[in-house]
Amino acid sequence: MLIRLLREHLRPYRGAAVAVLLLQVAQVVATLYLPSLNADIIDNGVAKGDTHEIWRLGLIMVAVSLAQVVCSIGAVYYGARTAMALGRDLRGRLFAQVQSFSQQEMGKFGAPTLITRTTNDVQQVQMVVLMSFTLMLMAPIMLVGGVIMALRQDVVLSGVLLVVVPVLVVIVALIVSRMVPYFRQMQGRIDAINRVMREQLTGVRVIRAFVRERREAERFDVANTNLFEASLRTGLLMALMFPVVMFVMNATTVSVQWFGARRIDAGDMQIGALTAFITYIMFILMAVMMSSFMFVMIPRAMVSAERIAEVVDTPTTVVPPLVPVPLPSGVVGRRLELRDVEFRYPGAEDAVLQGVDLVAEPGQTTAIIGSTGSGKTTLLNLVPRLYDVTGGRVLIGGVDVRDLAADQLWGQIGLVPQKPYLFSGTVRSNLQFGTPDADDDALWHALEVAQARDFVEALEGGLDAPIAQGGTNVSGGQRQRLAIARALVRRPGIYLFDDSFSALDYATDAALRTALVPETQDATVLVVAQRVATIRNADRIVVMDEGRVVGVGTHSELLEGNPTYQEIVYSQLSVEEAA
Repeated sequence: MLIRLLREHLRPYRGAAVAVLLLQVAQVVATLYLPSLNADIIDNGVAKGDTHEIWRLGLIMVAVSLAQVVCSIGAVYYGARTAMALGRDLRGRLFAQVQSFSQQEMGKFGAPTLITRTTNDVQQVQMVVLMSFTLMLMAPIMLVGGVIMALRQDVVLSGVLLVVVPVLVVIVALIVSRMVPYFRQMQGRIDAINRVMREQLTGVRVIRAFVRERREAERFDVANTNLFEASLRTGLLMALMFPVVMFVMNATTVSVQWFGARRIDAGDMQIGALTAFITYIMFILMAVMMSSFMFVMIPRAMVSAERIAEVVDTPTTVVPPLVPVPLPSGVVGRRLELRDVEFRYPGAEDAVLQGVDLVAEPGQTTAIIGSTGSGKTTLLNLVPRLYDVTGGRVLIGGVDVRDLAADQLWGQIGLVPQKPYLFSGTVRSNLQFGTPDADDDALWHALEVAQARDFVEALEGGLDAPIAQGGTNVSGGQRQRLAIARALVRRPGIYLFDDSFSALDYATDAALRTALVPETQDATVLVVAQRVATIRNADRIVVMDEGRVVGVGTHSELLEGNPTYQEIVYSQLSVEEAA
């Protein structure tokens, strides 16, 4: 999976990758040439007292060293640039994929793991690419070149390599094989700690209200300790690798000096050649050590690549049409119809919605009411394709929503969700979220209709007053009114209000509904509500029970002959109030 991801995302940077390879080859060749020059200086210059030869070879060494530095800088620059670009592209691809997900895929993964995969997992892959360009490409060239150059100095003494290299390879292979499951465990536990942290930050008020700080601290401590233990086991293995490798390297150096001294004493080898041979042995062992460092990183990157690919390869259940059908213009394009709609969650035995027929005409307000769990919100989510129906059809202007281009569909809809969400920024930036070019007059008008003008004017900065992430620095009712104003600024053809008045007092609710009438007179309005007072004046009321439509009519018609509606009404209002 790691290779597949790298092959796909490094293709645009083939030129830079080739440049890194060539620069690394040149750098390693220069590095390997320097010990030979040093040996010649010792044997042909110092030993013979030839100053001219020392200067000549010394100047060559300086030139080679300068070339090595230039090649090294170039390799690091292009390698780092390519690795960072790869990380950028991977994050962009993940973000685009998540943006295409329906609520079904979002529920499957969950926000904490998607955040981890877009940040930490991408970083692991990015670091492997960076290290590959700076170390991994160098290591095999250094290893092969070092062996060749060592053989040139002394073939007999090179026999030490036949023992050392296999020993190092076995040690590294054994340690790395133990690391892979620990890395997979670590990434899962990072997800867990993100999940706990997200829940605690989001639900901090609930935690404090129920005095559960200690319990939540214990939950976090468990998740934190689990991550610590997994990281510790991995760290111990990593810590074990380097001392073992260093021990082998030092033992090799001692062995080479011991046997080399005997060969010099016998006249079979010169001092300069032994000096160069020791350097080449160090190069060879350093190449193995660099490879071992990469082998430590690669298993974790492989796990991360699997997690990234799982998101990238997950198809969205909301598939865009191959040939989009244009939406009819004018009032006709605002007519909403549901025909024999069924919706069933994956793996569920029973459908959430069954045989739902509903028509919402432009210029009318259609309300949906029912007990908790009757499928009201699910039905509303089918219109903008947050989910796709598993049976039947959802039509806008006579066109199935699955045949509409996503931008055209969403551009026709103004959604105010059950839990209104405001983005970090200002009141202005939130109101202009769907209409960036809306002027101040349009913003203030939308705020006035949404009964939010007074409190926005009271804020320091007015339209430029800061809004925290999620709108946590304003009350629930203020969030709802700002979300309604945001939809009004867009002036869509279809308004979807999902229990969007629940946090408002009755007076504000009534004033807002009255102000909405002239603003939505040419639009289709679909309102989901729990409160009867919110929807009693709707043109048509749809009563739902256990995923089915059990009544359609006006308030008075349903109050006369629909038992389900009567039960809902009389649970909230007295007989006199209901009439």
